[in-house]
Amino acid sequence: MGPMTHTFAEFVQERWGDHRTGLAYGDRVLSHHQLASGAAARAALLAELLPRGVAPHIGVLLDNTPEFVHWLSAAALAGAAVAGINPTRRGAELARDITHTECRVLITERARLPLLEGLALPGVRVLLTDDAAYAGLLDPYTGAKPEIAAGVGPGTRMLLYFTSGSTGAPKAAICTQGRLAAAGRSLAGTFRVQPDDVHYICMPLFHGNAVIADWAPAMAAGAGVALRRRFSASAFLSDVRRFRATYFTYVGRAVQYILATEERPDDRDNPVRVGFGTEAGAVDAGRFEERFGVRLVEGYGSSEGGAAVQRTAGTPPGAIGRGVPGDDLAVLDPETGAECPPAVFGAGGGLANGAEAIGELVNRGRSPFEGYWRNDAAYAERVRGDGWYWTGDLFYRDAAGFLYFAGRGDDKIRVDGENLAPAMIENILARWPGAAAVAVYGVPDPVSGDQVMATLALRARFAPRSFEEFLASQPDLGTKTAPRFIRLVERMPVTATNKIRRAELRRAGFWSGGDIWWRPPAETTYRRLTPAAHTDLTSSFRTHGRAALLTPPPA
Repeated sequence: MGPMTHTFAEFVQERWGDHRTGLAYGDRVLSHHQLASGAAARAALLAELLPRGVAPHIGVLLDNTPEFVHWLSAAALAGAAVAGINPTRRGAELARDITHTECRVLITERARLPLLEGLALPGVRVLLTDDAAYAGLLDPYTGAKPEIAAGVGPGTRMLLYFTSGSTGAPKAAICTQGRLAAAGRSLAGTFRVQPDDVHYICMPLFHGNAVIADWAPAMAAGAGVALRRRFSASAFLSDVRRFRATYFTYVGRAVQYILATEERPDDRDNPVRVGFGTEAGAVDAGRFEERFGVRLVEGYGSSEGGAAVQRTAGTPPGAIGRGVPGDDLAVLDPETGAECPPAVFGAGGGLANGAEAIGELVNRGRSPFEGYWRNDAAYAERVRGDGWYWTGDLFYRDAAGFLYFAGRGDDKIRVDGENLAPAMIENILARWPGAAAVAVYGVPDPVSGDQVMATLALRARFAPRSFEEFLASQPDLGTKTAPRFIRLVERMPVTATNKIRRAELRRAGFWSGGDIWWRPPAETTYRRLTPAAHTDLTSSFRTHGRAALLTPPPA
C-alpha cells in the first residue's frame, strides 16, 4: 500500500461533472456526477444533524443499496465516519454495536425497523431512506457541490468496521481516509483497473472486504460499480453479464456456493476477468477458472490492515504469496516469540514439520493498523511492546519465503503433539467431488490434545467407501490428518459475510447429535456414530478426566 497522503473525499470530488455510468442497481442507473451530487446533499444534511462537540459517527443499517454508497461518500466529504451495522445482529448485541461506536445518526429503512424495536439507543436519530420525510430533509440541498469540509485530511476517520471475531463482542477497527484512499489506489494499480471497468459488489458493504477491496479501487480509478442487494449464487452469472462486470470480490464460502449452481455450456461466456478474495482455496479457485474462465486471486489481509500478503510471480501452489513492500512479515512461535523454521514438505507435498513450522504471522515492519475504537485492551493484544503487529492467524513459510495460510489462531489442531494446519486439510478434502464445502477443526481427544473433525456439505448422498478411497489416494494427506469424525450437513453454517461459523461447529463437536460418522483409532473405514459408540467414547473421556470438554462452552 502506498503513502497515505490523499483523502478519500478527493475521489468523490473528482467525479463531479463525470456523466458516465457510475452505479447500476437493478434497473436503476446513476452517473458518477449524480453520485457525487447525492453525496454532497447528504454531507450538507449531515453537517446540520450531527451535534457539535461529539464524535462525527453515523451508523448505516442497510443492504447493498445506492443509499449505502451515497452515505459512504457523504461521510468522506463531511469528515464523518461510517459504522457498518450488521443486520444479522439482534437485541442487546445490535444496540451495543450502535452505541459503542457512538453513532448519532442511524441510516436504515422500514424493513429494518423491527430490529430496533425495544432497543435503548439514547441520542440516536434514525433516518428511514424509504420514508417521505427523508426526501424532504434532502430537498434543501439538491444541487449542492461536493465540497470537502474544513479539517478533513488523510488522518480523518472514515470507517469503523467490525471484525468478525468468533468469541467476545466484535471490535470496531478504525480506517482513516488516507488508508482507504491508499488501499484503493494500490488495488487499482495491482489489478490494472480502468475507468471502463465495472466492479460487481455482492459482498455486504457493512464489511471491510466490499468497501476496501471492491468499492475503493473503483473510486480510485473512476470505474463503475454494480450493486447486488444481497449475495446470490444463482444470480451471479446473470448479474455479471447484465452489468458487464469485470471485477468482483468474495469472502469465505461464496465461491463454493457459485460452483454449486447448475453448470451450463456457456458458463465461460461472461465479461469478468478477475476475482479477488480470501478462503476460496486452491482447489475451488482452479475449478472456478476452469468453469467460468475467470482467474481468482487469493490474498490475505487482516481486517485491521496490520499485515497483507500478495501473490507474486512464481508463487507455488497452495501458497498465498509474500508480504507487500514495506512489511517485514515473520512466522513466530506465539509463546516464545522465536522465529519458526521453514516448512519441510514430504514426498507427497504434505507438511512434515507442522509442530515447528506453524506459528503466528507477525508484521515486524511499519504497520498501517490504526487501532480499535474505544478498546485499548484489544489494541494491546494486537500491538505488543516492541511495536510489532500480531495478526492472530496461523501461517508457515517455505525456504523461498512464500507464506502459506494454516488457519485462524483459534483453529489450531494439535494431534499427538504435532500442530496441524486446518486450511491445508480443507484444501485436500475439497478435492473430493462429493463435497460442496468443507470445514476442518479440532475436537478434544479423550486422552490429550485434539482429533481432526470435518464438516462436509454434500453434493449428493454420502458414499463412505468412495470417501475412504479418495483419502487413501491423496499423497499429501498424512496419517494424523485424516478426519476422525465427520459431520454431514446440507448447507454449511456461515456468517453474514459467508465465513464458516467454526466456533459453532467446534461447540457442537461429535457429541451434540446430527449425522455423524467416525473411524475408530487405527481403522480406515467410516461408520455412523451410533448411540452405543457415543456412550463408549463418553466413558473414555470420563476415565481420563476430560469429560468436561464435551460440554459446549457458552456461545
